[in-house]
Amino acid sequence: MRIVDSLNAVIEYIEEYLLEELTTSKLSEVAQCSEIELQKTFYALTNCTLLEYIRRRRLTLAAQELQTTHDSILQIALKYRYTSPDSFTRAFKTLHGITPSAVKKGEGTVKSYGKIQFILTIKGVNAMNYKMITKEEIRVLGIRKWFSTQNNQQLQEIPKMWDSLSEEWYKKIYALSCNEGTVGLCGDMYDGGFEYWIGCMSNKPCPNDLEEIIIPSATWAVFEVVGPLPQSLQEVTNRIYSEWLPNCGFQHANIPEIEYYTVGDSSALDYKSEVWIPIKK
Repeated sequence: MRIVDSLNAVIEYIEEYLLEELTTSKLSEVAQCSEIELQKTFYALTNCTLLEYIRRRRLTLAAQELQTTHDSILQIALKYRYTSPDSFTRAFKTLHGITPSAVKKGEGTVKSYGKIQFILTIKGVNAMNYKMITKEEIRVLGIRKWFSTQNNQQLQEIPKMWDSLSEEWYKKIYALSCNEGTVGLCGDMYDGGFEYWIGCMSNKPCPNDLEEIIIPSATWAVFEVVGPLPQSLQEVTNRIYSEWLPNCGFQHANIPEIEYYTVGDSSALDYKSEVWIPIKK
């Protein structure tokens, strides 16, 4: 029940301070968990990112005010934290499919997204295979790129990052790897997104064209993933945050997660990979 209560507390906080700046770091304080755990659990349960939910709520209320008040579009745009009528119009049209000026004239229809309420539901009928391991610090060599979580862009863009890498690049990584595989890391979160790393676990010197990141000693819940990428990994990750983590008695340790990929055909039905979740009591 902890995560249910925490998420409902976050929703109430958002409603109270919807017209003020809302950051994931502040909302994670309200939830009393890490930013990673909050954002991934929220998405797993709603299929919507936390920032997208805030955007929808603001634009829902803005649409109501366009229809029921005499306030100008500029006044409403500034009220709901848009810096100009143009930026407000773009966001408004993306969500509602109609411009604010058309709504002002009484034309067309708009969408309404209500306040979410989380309740306890029964899940977990299908088994999840995992093991617990404790490791000293892990050193990863690779490349990194920042991805926005707005409109779930990361789900489409991260696979493109993997596909853009050449066969020669992978050969270099395999030569550096200490476990004959590659890893993906969800790293630092800021500005409505996060840094994603592609590389390998290694104890060899870092080449000039790569960077390194050190993940501190931690206990990990390592989940088995079987099936083609990225669908199978995304499905298991969603189940971790919607089923396992809320009920396991642990919290996310607020360090980068690890996706481990074996050498092989990642489109095969029997392809094996892993999701490593850092945990603490």
